Amino acid sequence: MQGKIILAIDDDPQMLRLLEHIFSKEGAQVCTAAGGQEGLRQFYKYRPHLVILDVMMPEINGWQVCSRICQMSDVPIIFLSARRDEGEIIHGLDVGAIGYVTKPFSPPVLVARARAALRQTELAPGTEKTGTYRDDYLTVDLDASRVTVRGERVKLTKTEYRILAYLVENAGRVLTRQQILEYVWGREYRDSIDYTHVYMWRLRQKLEEDPQNPRYLLTKHGLGYRFQ
Repeated sequence: MQGKIILAIDDDPQMLRLLEHIFSKEGAQVCTAAGGQEGLRQFYKYRPHLVILDVMMPEINGWQVCSRICQMSDVPIIFLSARRDEGEIIHGLDVGAIGYVTKPFSPPVLVARARAALRQTELAPGTEKTGTYRDDYLTVDLDASRVTVRGERVKLTKTEYRILAYLVENAGRVLTRQQILEYVWGREYRDSIDYTHVYMWRLRQKLEEDPQNPRYLLTKHGLGYRFQ
């Protein structure tokens, strides 16, 4: 993490000191913010490579901060929250975070998740396979990194695009949830099965004519997904 800028946003001063200690030891430059408003100001000022974000904060909560950052940047965001409910985790991913870690947490696990998130943003151009799928409704052009529905370009996040590209590259083949997790997020996420469910739901909302009866992104129950 040498040279990386990490922004930690949390209204707990003790937690901020802990995060600063953890990531400074890894060689990162750590900026801290004691709330959502300050976090957004720090984000504009420092342009971090990664954001570690609490959920429950006064004035502007973590959901709102995440949504605002995602509107203007592809910087990966990891929620770090005491809220452990499955619905909260799914909501965190749905508003744009790349990961969700619950408190109390293991520092090595958080560092591993942070490394995995940073790796996603560092993939060199041309590392993805090439190819194109096209019909009258959907076009997925991996050479141009372009996806269109009825000729209109569809805006996908980096994570959504990587999942779609992986499925298209393996069209007709069922990819297990673990395969998708390891390919897109890294081995550190291979047990986070809910992530694939959330992102497939989002992709269907954006790409399928009828998301409830998908034509392209099919589920193999108990196993995984395939692009038809």
